[in-house]
Amino acid sequence: MKTTKLLLIPALAMLTIAGCKSKKGTPIQKETGAVEITLPFSEKQYQSDAEHFRSKQVGKSPDVATAKKIAYQNARAEMAGNINATVKRVTDQYTNQRTVGNTQEFENKFEELSREVVNLEMSNVKEIGSKTFKEADGAYTYWVALEANKKEIFDKIDAKISNDAKLKLDYDKQKFQQIFDAEMKKLADEGK
Repeated sequence: MKTTKLLLIPALAMLTIAGCKSKKGTPIQKETGAVEITLPFSEKQYQSDAEHFRSKQVGKSPDVATAKKIAYQNARAEMAGNINATVKRVTDQYTNQRTVGNTQEFENKFEELSREVVNLEMSNVKEIGSKTFKEADGAYTYWVALEANKKEIFDKIDAKISNDAKLKLDYDKQKFQQIFDAEMKKLADEGK
């Protein structure tokens, strides 16, 4: 009985090791039928970083011009959402770190000005790449990558705040820029 147990332990260990080795060597494609694909503009230079907001999107249509229009609209909407979310986080942190007269009024006015800047900035985005594909069904798939400069966005927000008498009273440009830069660095770190 003891000898059987002693022989059984090494046998089980060898089966476990063999089982682990075979799973590591078998790609997921053979197990599930899934095939890994690489999407256009997935490389690091197309991701937001400390200096730029970036977005990439796709549009599909039987008409190439419509596919392009859809891709641009999607990319701009994504970028606007990312900029708005970042500015919202910066505003929240800024008002929490500063003693602001009427916090709620400051936040609301600040967000309103930020939205105005983002809407203006969406007309100034730069295309950094595009690709067109003709699908088997005859439709076109258009990919686009866009970029907006962080400094330009910050400068426009700063100018809007500086022109608003109420906001200017509670505004510390250096502190706001420090928080804005930290949020941009977080975006860069997320992309790594």
